[in-house]
Amino acid sequence: MTIIDIIIVSIVEGLTEFLPVSSTAHLIVVSKILNIAQTPEYITFEIVIQLSALLALIYRYKDYKDLNIWKKVFLAFLPIAFTGFLFHKIIFSLFSSILIVVFTSIIWGLIFIVVEKIKKEKIKSLEEVNYKEALIIGIFQTFSLIPGTSRSGSTIVGGLLLGLKREVATEFSFLLAIPTMTAATAFTIYKNVSYLTVSDINIIILGSLLSFITALISIKLFLKYVKNHSLILFGIYRIVFGIICLFLLI
Repeated sequence: MTIIDIIIVSIVEGLTEFLPVSSTAHLIVVSKILNIAQTPEYITFEIVIQLSALLALIYRYKDYKDLNIWKKVFLAFLPIAFTGFLFHKIIFSLFSSILIVVFTSIIWGLIFIVVEKIKKEKIKSLEEVNYKEALIIGIFQTFSLIPGTSRSGSTIVGGLLLGLKREVATEFSFLLAIPTMTAATAFTIYKNVSYLTVSDINIIILGSLLSFITALISIKLFLKYVKNHSLILFGIYRIVFGIICLFLLI
């Protein structure tokens, strides 16, 4: 990878990890556009920048200590933990398919638009979210195992359908990302431990810093955005992104 490749991939990861656009889809497409080979060095680099984005989220919520809500978050985490463990081989086999990214990007873009039109907000705080609703949001998160779906997108949609205010659904989604991404990163490291290598520490440091800073900014701006704006713009973006990806296949 060139320095330009490192900068682009790191910023794309940090920017898209917590937006409802699927960071996985964007990394798949960017790596193909830049013609980046899936070498041990790149696998290591991708894991590191994803971990850096996760650390940005943990830093954002480092002072959040409501045990009752964390219990609900843990319950919501269980569906994807079991599903991911049972079907990880099938899931990993899908990660190189741009066709799947095209399909999921467009479908979920349409879902965003429809849900924003039909939602009815009645739950105005995290404290009002009950265990049943938390579990249902967790079930929605399992859709994100399909590349291109978006973990934050699927959980926010689940929250909106249950009547959560958009900012409440987003906050719950971000809290849920902490155990989910921690488990996913740990599992990815475990599955790829024999391929991991650190050939250039400067590349790792640069990528980590860019991903961390970009993710931190992205989280802050998105939380501010959803207070007064719908997901329709993101729905449109996903549809356009899917169409662009389709042209890449032609």
